[in-house]
Amino acid sequence: MKFIVNDIQFDFSGSDDLTMNEKIDITDDSLGLWDADDENDLVEEITCATGWCISSIDYEIQLT
Repeated sequence: MKFIVNDIQFDFSGSDDLTMNEKIDITDDSLGLWDADDENDLVEEITCATGWCISSIDYEIQLT
């Protein structure tokens, strides 16, 4: 399935070494089109790609 991530929030607690710009870049890079089996797989894919846990996510399923 294809998912379009419209908004995402990461749990950056404990990330004192990240600048605000780095956090913004991680968030911005996670927006857009993702390929996953289901919602749980989508969260896992993004978590693995970024290395950060997701605290909230807004997405749409792209219908072909």
